[in-house]
Amino acid sequence: MAPVIRRLRREPAVFSTVVCATAQHREMLDSVLSLFEIEPDVDLDLMRPDQEVNELASRAFAALDSVLQKEKPDWLLVQGDTTTAFCAAVAAFHRGVRVGHVEAGLRTGDLTRPFPEEMNRRVADLVADACFAPTRRAADALAAEGVPADRIHRTGNTVVDALEEIARRDGEVETEDLVLVTAHRRESFGPPLERIFRAVGRLARSFPQTRFVHVLHPNPNVRGAAEAADAPPNLERVEPLDYRALLRLLRRSRLVLSDSGGIQEEAPAFGKIVLVLREKTERPEGIEAGFARLVGTDEEKIFREASRVLSGRSDLTAAAGGANPYGDGRASDRIASILSGAPWEPFEAGAARVAASHGNGA
Repeated sequence: MAPVIRRLRREPAVFSTVVCATAQHREMLDSVLSLFEIEPDVDLDLMRPDQEVNELASRAFAALDSVLQKEKPDWLLVQGDTTTAFCAAVAAFHRGVRVGHVEAGLRTGDLTRPFPEEMNRRVADLVADACFAPTRRAADALAAEGVPADRIHRTGNTVVDALEEIARRDGEVETEDLVLVTAHRRESFGPPLERIFRAVGRLARSFPQTRFVHVLHPNPNVRGAAEAADAPPNLERVEPLDYRALLRLLRRSRLVLSDSGGIQEEAPAFGKIVLVLREKTERPEGIEAGFARLVGTDEEKIFREASRVLSGRSDLTAAAGGANPYGDGRASDRIASILSGAPWEPFEAGAARVAASHGNGA
């Protein structure tokens, strides 16, 4: 959402913008706010250690409703599929406030994968007056569900806008013999995460010259499973990184193992192969383009597919054609135009990726 906020604030005569932070993940939030020089006008500070979804939702509804009552906005913009995005969209609907959903239309077709995100985004789209769909597939999904055509806007994903700005700041980055690992999905808590982390340990032992960096998630269910798994010397577990540092690791990597939705969009921007640690994904465009593959949480499949990439035997192409199916860096401009009634052109996939890394494996 940061590029949207910054874009709207460039036109103070058109938009009066109030930023409300729920702080669902305080550590992650603060680093991004600092990076993009955004100071929230309202900080609800909802984060609690090891919070349950219903506990968070109950506090979010009450806190967000108070903000809506006070500010009386013309529009409420929410992004993605978090529990707070869902709560904010429904609270605005109850108050008769128009909702704009950034990153609308993503679907797996399975309410349990990802959980609870699939439900969150479906409900946000249901009550949205403007669905800012990142891709043609997402726009088609909304149309198939009966969303009126005048509410569907194919903008591209704002994450690409953010990546362009950060890449300009950081310049070129050398690719290393490095594998980036992230895993945190709620539906994978327990045995699935244990299988993922066993596979990572096996890979590290099988490729001792390769550096594996596992960025831990703050959720104790994730940390406990990771810390219980074997950690060879070339497997480094690090505390959560700020967004800029995470992107530097991503740009230096040869391969990414992740169940993150955002990383599935960020990796192709830098020409990186992604093995998706989920059974289903709402971002199939990367798989269709040939630089991502679903491997689920099966230990043998993760080990087999990653070994093929690291030994140079994989048919995955690291977005070699340079096309990014998720955006062209102009999503925020389109959203601002839609909100103000100015002319705009829909996003078409095929724009060159943000910034290729250089060096071995790039």
